[in-house]
Amino acid sequence: MRKTVTAAVTSLALLFTLGAGSVFADAETAEPTPLAGIVDSVYGTPYKFGGTTTSGFDCSGFTRYVFSQMGIKLARVSAAQYKQGTPVPKSGLQAGDLVFFKTTGAGKVSHVGVYVGEGEFAHASSSKGIRIDKLSNSYYQNRYVGAKRVLSKYGYSVYAAES
Repeated sequence: MRKTVTAAVTSLALLFTLGAGSVFADAETAEPTPLAGIVDSVYGTPYKFGGTTTSGFDCSGFTRYVFSQMGIKLARVSAAQYKQGTPVPKSGLQAGDLVFFKTTGAGKVSHVGVYVGEGEFAHASSSKGIRIDKLSNSYYQNRYVGAKRVLSKYGYSVYAAES
């Protein structure tokens, strides 16, 4: 009887170990989600002042969420995010760059989004939630402050480069 119980326990332990090993192997080989997929996954999420989750985002909560999916930690508010990364001229924007705007009179930077390419950026609109707009839209064009690159060349190649 004791040998039967020992054999059963050993068999179960082996079974669970093999199962867990294959789960970890799958997780290690999973492809990272590209920037477009991350944005698409939350597109339309409602705006929520102070929001940092998929139930509701404000602008900096949205950018913080997007970059956290790529393993990058951003500051919590747009003005602090503007202090991160390397400045990028508007003519040199790449997908994954942060774009900043002055939308209130209270300070230099009050809104942030993520450039997604082709003159467009994703952001949390206070009236329409997560959406994509054109930088050439007169509202944003007149309020544009600058851009910062926080993705490394490797990060860009993994998450933002066109396939």
